[in-house]
Amino acid sequence: MTGLVLEGQLEGEGPPVILLHAVGLDGRFWGPLPAALAGSRRVLSLDLAGHGRSPAVSRPRPIADYAEDVAATIRQLGAGPAAVLGLSFGGMVAQELTLRHPELVSALIACGCGGDFPAELRPVLRERGHAAENGGMAAVLQPTLERWFTPGFRADPAVQRVRNRLLSTDAAGWSCGWHAIAGFSATPRLGGVAVPTLVIAGEQDAAAPPTLAERTIVRAVPGARLAVLPGAPHMMQIECGEAFTAAVAGFLRDGPT
Repeated sequence: MTGLVLEGQLEGEGPPVILLHAVGLDGRFWGPLPAALAGSRRVLSLDLAGHGRSPAVSRPRPIADYAEDVAATIRQLGAGPAAVLGLSFGGMVAQELTLRHPELVSALIACGCGGDFPAELRPVLRERGHAAENGGMAAVLQPTLERWFTPGFRADPAVQRVRNRLLSTDAAGWSCGWHAIAGFSATPRLGGVAVPTLVIAGEQDAAAPPTLAERTIVRAVPGARLAVLPGAPHMMQIECGEAFTAAVAGFLRDGPT
């Protein structure tokens, strides 16, 4: 399988780190993390297919295709093996990449995601895609922001930037991502992951609570560690950027090279 070569932002020098964003966003929504890591690492913040400046896509397109895109991009840039960090949708892509191309991954950091979903939730996930196809991105804006941020933070200027990004996101790319999420299942295969793994969960994450992360990733990956960020919601890298950055930097400093 041949993947697309993705666009992204590159900064810093040193061992490579790949950042994979949530559905509907792009590689610019990482809070203070890229700048903090760039002092000692080569940080590549990718735009996943159907997002930002990367090629447009349409469904059906499973998570495996997104993982192949990242693999193709790493190879083209000569950036592997890399520590791969993904959040939400990006965390699922990161898991799939690690399973399919272990030679390209030196460490896995899965944030705000699980490794599987109960069957009854899958139609709900697909419907988030259908809603944007039928009503445009404005139809999914408010429920998305409510899942992503705590009520007290929603007036922050950072949320306005997220709002603007969502409204300008291609509805087909959004729907493609949600349909990929709805078909995702990695937990039965995660016992084969052999790289250092950190799972980061937000204490207040309504979309992917710590119990989901612990049950479907941490228990499945040999030696995986779980970090729960106090008070953090789904978009932990934005609302709790300092704590998120500290958790990632500490793992990269004390764990993998």
